[in-house]
Amino acid sequence: MKALIYKELKLAMHPICYVFIVLFPFMILIPSYPLGIGFIYVLTCYPILFLGANKGQQSNDLLYSTLLPVRKKDIVMARILTVIFMQIAFILVMTALYPVARIINNAIAQSAENPNEYMIPGLGLDSYVLLVAIALIGYAIADIIFFPIYYKHGKSIVMSTLFTILGFVVYIGIFTIGLPFIPGLDILNNLHLGIQFAILAAAILISFGLHVVVYKVSSKRLEMVDF
Repeated sequence: MKALIYKELKLAMHPICYVFIVLFPFMILIPSYPLGIGFIYVLTCYPILFLGANKGQQSNDLLYSTLLPVRKKDIVMARILTVIFMQIAFILVMTALYPVARIINNAIAQSAENPNEYMIPGLGLDSYVLLVAIALIGYAIADIIFFPIYYKHGKSIVMSTLFTILGFVVYIGIFTIGLPFIPGLDILNNLHLGIQFAILAAAILISFGLHVVVYKVSSKRLEMVDF
């Protein structure tokens, strides 16, 4: 497994994925930018740069992996762990920028005549921990859509990407665009920090459980693929 993960990080994963992981979290520094939208950009690494671009499908990476003296389910596990690494790395970089984002937004709000004009739509910076919890579950949902579709034939990049991004946009859109219009959801912007961390802990467990399902379903589908 260690060798497979090393192969994923050094060979399969396009170098620009690392650039995306470091670059796109800086969008949290944009005043009034919907925070939930920033989490979508990790998903762009799946089809374009990771699973289907010039180091993925075009070089027959999946076929090459199945020819190695390893089990097919280990191939699936290595790739899922690599994707989870991307997601966590993205969140960690964004979290490191969070204090700077608060300083920028507070400075703009204090200098503005109407601070409400600079309010972040949906869940704001005060609900950042909750937003991370929501994003973790969203990523798990995205993976449970993407991987089973992709590994059904080993090449369903377009279909899996469309359904994955659509599902994540609808999911995260509830907490960004739809939040002000759904009665009762405003309470999410005023949750105590302790409650937010409790929800984060629950989200980690839910994400783990969903990824177990992703692994089992995807590995069974890859076992049935005849290259």
